[in-house]
Amino acid sequence: MTPDHISLEHTPQAELAAKLGRFGRVLRTLGLPVGTDRVLASYQVVTQMVFREPQDFFWSLRALFVTSREQLALFDHAFQRFWCEDDGSVDADTALVAASSGDSSLSDASSQTDAQSLGAASDSSAGLDDSPLQEGMSASAAEVFRQRDFDAMSEAELWLAKSVVAGMRLPALEIPTRRYRQSNYGAKVDMRASLRAALRQGSGFVPLVRRCRRTRPPALVIISDISGSMTRYSRMLLHFIHAVSTDRSRVHSFVFGTRLTNITRQIRERDVDIALNRVSESVLDWDGGTRIGRSLHEFNQHWSRRVLTQGAVVIFISDGLDRDAGEGLAKEMDRLHRSCRHLIWLNPLLRYDRFEPKSLGMQAIIGHVDELRTVHNLSSLDVLGEVIVGLGATRGRTQH
Repeated sequence: MTPDHISLEHTPQAELAAKLGRFGRVLRTLGLPVGTDRVLASYQVVTQMVFREPQDFFWSLRALFVTSREQLALFDHAFQRFWCEDDGSVDADTALVAASSGDSSLSDASSQTDAQSLGAASDSSAGLDDSPLQEGMSASAAEVFRQRDFDAMSEAELWLAKSVVAGMRLPALEIPTRRYRQSNYGAKVDMRASLRAALRQGSGFVPLVRRCRRTRPPALVIISDISGSMTRYSRMLLHFIHAVSTDRSRVHSFVFGTRLTNITRQIRERDVDIALNRVSESVLDWDGGTRIGRSLHEFNQHWSRRVLTQGAVVIFISDGLDRDAGEGLAKEMDRLHRSCRHLIWLNPLLRYDRFEPKSLGMQAIIGHVDELRTVHNLSSLDVLGEVIVGLGATRGRTQH
């Protein structure tokens, strides 16, 4: 089966990238191990090669996406339905229904996809990093893309940016705890262990058993603004919060607009689409007003003693535009600042060179943070990792 009526000559590149992304998601849903790197490779091939025959497009995608004989029939039927019969309008859910019921041959091919292929698909989607961005673009183009504002990206560019964000990881900042462990190079001598070792030997010789402090990454608390002024950024940052939450333990996530909502349990779902759907169902104040002081008061009253333990690091994401004109905000920010090890404020308005904290909300916040950074593109998220590393070189503030 080879198509003979596919035309890509007049298709805009952004639309073509979006179609290839949807097609990759259909294949991944059906069990093929298709990661973002292969989708980007297919986009590069399609945009750079000249197809003399319509069948060349089919064979090129088949060579990129199919890795075993068992996947051939599944790919052929998915390609036919997606590119030929429905002209790219088939989504993952439709293809999955077709695989399970509507098309018997497609169902047979789907049943031949074994658990190993499904495992490879989940691994390829869970282990994403920014290497596909470097492979699919030149170095200069990738750098320009990293500097582009989320608010200025097209739908295809946002899809690519979300794929890169899914592979981002924050470094683990190790801090010493009050507990000890045995170590040959420890600074202190464990007298009890040393005496027990001497009694076991019974030779009158006392071997010195040394110990050092155990280290443990501090809890990470993310409090993100989802009000109307943060819409374009909050959607992307939720993908970042999901990547961080599924990569490490002790991550507590909250969002707020006019009220505070704990989304820690919902955002931990391994599949990002399921996670964001559950978040959207639990949050009732999307794209509305902002009451930062009231939301932080609720956090300090009900959640701070539960999650701000053992020197937690807090990442506060907001533009500082407060509907209540900063009422009670300074007091709540001061309490939050005193309760954590480090407080990092990420503000997308810092992307402007002449930014000044003129609003009352910004003025109430800025005096109670340890770090103030922008968060408006991929590059700013990379810098956040460097900030976390820098915190390890400084001792935490005295807890009050």
